[in-house]
Amino acid sequence: MTSVLRLEGVSHQFDGVRVVDDLTLDIAEGEVVCLLGPSGCGKTTALRIAAGLEPLQTGRILMGDTEVAAPGRQVPPEQRGIGLVFQDYALFPHLSVADNVAFGLSALPKPVRREKALTELRRVGMDSAADKFPHELSGGQQQRVALARALAPNPRIILLDEPYSGLDTALRAQVRDDVLHLLKESGAATLMVTHDPEEAMFMADRIAVMRDGRIVQEGSPHSLYCYPNSAFVAGFFGEVNAFTGPVSGGQVETPIGPVAAGSIPDGARATMVIRPEGLRVTTLQADQSDYTALVMQSRLLGRSSLIHLHVESGETGSTKEWHFHSRMPGIFLPEAGTRLRIEFDRGQIFVFPAQEG
Repeated sequence: MTSVLRLEGVSHQFDGVRVVDDLTLDIAEGEVVCLLGPSGCGKTTALRIAAGLEPLQTGRILMGDTEVAAPGRQVPPEQRGIGLVFQDYALFPHLSVADNVAFGLSALPKPVRREKALTELRRVGMDSAADKFPHELSGGQQQRVALARALAPNPRIILLDEPYSGLDTALRAQVRDDVLHLLKESGAATLMVTHDPEEAMFMADRIAVMRDGRIVQEGSPHSLYCYPNSAFVAGFFGEVNAFTGPVSGGQVETPIGPVAAGSIPDGARATMVIRPEGLRVTTLQADQSDYTALVMQSRLLGRSSLIHLHVESGETGSTKEWHFHSRMPGIFLPEAGTRLRIEFDRGQIFVFPAQEG
């Protein structure tokens, strides 16, 4: 697919601290790409550089075949043909909803601007609020208006900066579903910044995980969740249980069973990571004593139950204690003090060299 937006070898510093480090990323027409990472990893700076809101220091930005930013060259944001949706929506408080949406359509005659604004508001279900002002709207409604304003000029590229962070959980789910359909319908290349892995997996065709200014893994939501290349990436997509120990005989002996160490050599230390849903617990039978755990507490989380487990391992006199979590489907709430047997789902175990943990 042809690239509509390309960030090529982009690096950026603030006060001598490199916050974006040799970042290269392509986004195709109709594709939604998410920059995902913790606060301070450089993702918002990268988006602002792509938008032209932050001057480029190193690298270049291309939109199609046109270079819009390079050292010594900077096309202004308003000339880049992009739509922007900010975290705080950035609506003009003194303009009506319709006038906010029409703001970027100054090249059109006034009646045409009004009609185009109303058309975009209908697409986001906000045409009935055309003559209201932003302060009269809820957060979700303001977010829809901001999206309508971004889509009104029919941009080839949409940039979204944490667009759902101000919405409550129920509203966020509905709004992001609506937004995804609108973005796909528009055919624009979309770059979105978020720190929420579930949001990224819901929205993105492709996710680029950032850490310390660099992309550490890039791919589809499925590939990143099922085939993380580091303990950091595995842990970023949800809670994990982790254990670090030496490799012997091609295995890491963990308190909850041996795990194959893959290509990590004997004598090295490895970090084993397993998601709570991959750690299954079952009722202990009379003849079973290997790899058991004591229930500390159980909590119902709606569609699943989270069980806090206390595990002891080692020889008498040198016993170590561990705290693991198991997530079981449905309602499964064993009482505190119950002893259960532990089983692995080996498809949800990942092993990495310990220094990556």
